[in-house]
Amino acid sequence: MSEYVAKGSGDTVEIPNLVIGKHTARLPLVQGGMGVGISLSGLASAVAREGAVGVISAVEIGMSEPDYRENKREANVRALRAEILRARELAPEGVIGVNVMVALNNYEEMVSTAVAAGADLVIVGAGLPLGLPALVADSDTAAVPIVSSAKAIQLIGKRWDTRFRYCPDAVVVEGPLAGGHLGFSFEELQHPETVRLEDIVVEVMEAVRPLEDKYGRPVPVIAAGGIYDGADIARFLCLGCAGVQMGTRFVATFECDAAEEFKQAYLRARAEDVEIIRSPVGMPGRAIHNQFLERVQTQPEKIKCRYNCLRPCDPRTAPYCIADALINAKLGRLDQGFAFAGANVYRVDRIVSVHDLITQLMEETSRHLAQCPSPPEHGHRQ
Repeated sequence: MSEYVAKGSGDTVEIPNLVIGKHTARLPLVQGGMGVGISLSGLASAVAREGAVGVISAVEIGMSEPDYRENKREANVRALRAEILRARELAPEGVIGVNVMVALNNYEEMVSTAVAAGADLVIVGAGLPLGLPALVADSDTAAVPIVSSAKAIQLIGKRWDTRFRYCPDAVVVEGPLAGGHLGFSFEELQHPETVRLEDIVVEVMEAVRPLEDKYGRPVPVIAAGGIYDGADIARFLCLGCAGVQMGTRFVATFECDAAEEFKQAYLRARAEDVEIIRSPVGMPGRAIHNQFLERVQTQPEKIKCRYNCLRPCDPRTAPYCIADALINAKLGRLDQGFAFAGANVYRVDRIVSVHDLITQLMEETSRHLAQCPSPPEHGHRQ
């Protein structure tokens, strides 16, 4: 437990630890994995040093390697290993995770690389990671799927149980207000009130109880998507979640690995700039509207696929190369790309240090926890 003083009351409030597999973070906070190149070792290690879970995104992580365009697969593997080792060096006592997309063409290779490099956990989304336990077998790396429904975790849990006798070490439940590619239909995202994160996490907590009973341990449920401040964190802890995941707030930090121009796009964003796009990889996504996205709607680019990065992408019909667009954005070339962001990006008004952000979030959390009833047992069993 970590103690924070609830400002205004003088009360000391205990904020629970987050236990995932064999690893314990002092704070119930996971920094979301943001590709392409937005959350690397710089951001992840800074978060881990503060007692939260720092996460490196594996998606096109090798963009800065000299042979990336000619030898992309090996460049990504090499860069992922190097980023994990660097994060561990910078935060030797911290919890370091890696986010990997099932949709990656070399998904299994990237997960295996993360495990071999000593990642504390792998967080896997953009598809159902039905074979993930085999990739973390005989290691201390925890396996954490990302889901957007109770049905998805029921399917994953049943497969992991019958094939591998393995129970998820935690589950991230991503709601419709998250940034990037999303696990909802375009229509649902136009009406997010019909698929509220609060409702989904309660359903997921019920869905994992049979696994908890069978394996004799909790399955921590981590809420994600649209969580912005300590009031949000406290609300989900009080619902019974073991923690929350946040991405957008961490972009607006000095330590974030994106270019300054990318961060400034967050500061400039207005509520009306946040839009749902149809990604070339066949998934809807939430992004900040800009001239690039306007242009490719009416003037699709002729592309030659150099990356072969995501299974659902069809270069013959794609209006632009999303890998190129996201690489350009990460490097600050937003005239040739765009920034993914969560629904609350318009509320971001300044860039701060990771230390100051987490301190503020935990002080806010403590104040709101002091005002809410005792949270259900599920999220806080140790």
